[in-house]
Amino acid sequence: MLVLVLAGAVLLGSGATPARAHPGTDVYRPADVPTENGPSQPDHLAAALYQKYHRSPGVVPAGANDFDCVPDAGYPRPVVLAHGTDSSAYSDWSAIGTQLIDAGICVFALNYGGAPGAQTYGTEDMRVSAWQVGDFVDHVLDSTGADQVDLVGFSQGANVTRYYMNKLGGAPKVRQWVGLASPTYGGVLYGLTPIAQMIPGALDAFARVTSPAVVQQAQGSPFMLELNAGGDTVPGPRYVTVGSRVDEMIQPFGNIALRGQGAENIVLQDLCPENLTGHFHMVYDPFVQELLLGILDPARAAEPTCRPVALGTEIPEVIIAGHS
Repeated sequence: MLVLVLAGAVLLGSGATPARAHPGTDVYRPADVPTENGPSQPDHLAAALYQKYHRSPGVVPAGANDFDCVPDAGYPRPVVLAHGTDSSAYSDWSAIGTQLIDAGICVFALNYGGAPGAQTYGTEDMRVSAWQVGDFVDHVLDSTGADQVDLVGFSQGANVTRYYMNKLGGAPKVRQWVGLASPTYGGVLYGLTPIAQMIPGALDAFARVTSPAVVQQAQGSPFMLELNAGGDTVPGPRYVTVGSRVDEMIQPFGNIALRGQGAENIVLQDLCPENLTGHFHMVYDPFVQELLLGILDPARAAEPTCRPVALGTEIPEVIIAGHS
């Protein structure tokens, strides 16, 4: 499951091919592509338990990764979903993926950033993960015959997909990019990051306890500086972020917003003040799910319904899921 850092405590919660050399990396292995269909789930815990019961991280929302799917005139581009840290395509996308498929969209989701034999993903060097996203996008375009995809990334998935677009030349292949709870400028991990950066070797030790990807998402890390150097966006794609003022992981809140030309930054509480969804509930919040459909397909989507959501919703479920 996702990595949760609260009050200084760290709670940690196939189809691979052989490794090969790849530009910019020492060793490269493609992403795992899950193929086992799973039903929509109400939260991360239910999705994690379903995966555990089936003893496989290779589960995908039912109907996703159908490489015979051909986009139609209603929605002419396939949508590629990128999960967050210490998670999987099913854990983060079981609900949203199903809804997009029900709307008639060809949906694809990869498991990126996993070590060989991984049971969870989004833990390895984010540059390698970005190459994996690029190869997966090429596979989707070749299979569907589409010219472009829409990319939707949750948490780390937003930065990995944006790195692919901005630094690896992927932008011409992308029409729309949506970052849900995007750590655009990283987080300070409740004040731990500035302290750790002053202590020699502290970040390396933290990476061993968590993962390389966690440390790369810290505010001011070399990866974050590289990602945003030269501008947050590049010409061509539409960029949209959806963030919460009460995000438990991305603080300060201003680190979510893109500062590049042409970016649209949506604040959840500006649209629905009583919705106090934070980081962990973002992809399972009905308002966010409806909002995403409207961003991707405004001509056909209904106006999202504002509902009250309590502060801290789904934090217990994420903690339990990470230890289940």
